[in-house]
Amino acid sequence: MIQLAVLDMAGTTVADDGLVERAFTTAIGAQGIEFGSPDYDRMLAHVRATMGESKITVFRALLNDEEAAQQANKAFETAYGALVDEGHCAPIDGAEDAIRQLRNAGIKVCLTTGFAQTTQQRILSALGWRELADLILCPAQAGRGRPYPDMVLRAVLDLKADAVANVAVAGDTAYDMTTGIAAGAGIVAGVLTGAHGKDQLQAAGATHVLSSVRDLPDLLLAESQDQ
Repeated sequence: MIQLAVLDMAGTTVADDGLVERAFTTAIGAQGIEFGSPDYDRMLAHVRATMGESKITVFRALLNDEEAAQQANKAFETAYGALVDEGHCAPIDGAEDAIRQLRNAGIKVCLTTGFAQTTQQRILSALGWRELADLILCPAQAGRGRPYPDMVLRAVLDLKADAVANVAVAGDTAYDMTTGIAAGAGIVAGVLTGAHGKDQLQAAGATHVLSSVRDLPDLLLAESQDQ
């Protein structure tokens, strides 16, 4: 029986609408990488391929210099936060109802992100979601970000699920799927509202692919009834 749902934010429960790429463009521009240049295109391709990963890890891979990576990450978080503050932040249609439905059914919910905690909190404040979930986690609070299982395992401990097999992980990226598989989650569901398509999600190990997180309660409740 599923006792805990660990849900990604941007692209899964929160609409991205290109905000990550816009903030990335600002951050990488501050490092002297011009929009439309070969280096920019190469880096943007890497950002798209690694959607869901901790952003500082992405910048470390791109820049190969810790100081530059830290500067770029700070610029990214500042740019993304400004976009949120300007009103460019909205929930995925039906996401809030899905979370409430899960909790009403006795399934605990943890929201996770690859962003820094300050950015995560700004998103939650903008949406009025500070009290929506049972637990909110970012990589710094758990140890490592995706594709490592740390955030899922921290949620298992903090919310006292009986076993990792009783956990469902849902996200829009291959890294979300890799995280769920590494954690041993019983259900690893990909959603088609974000960065990656069905083929990428299935190749990364998705046990289910859903059109949206709004379909997750029906899946989890059906699985529980079958057991």
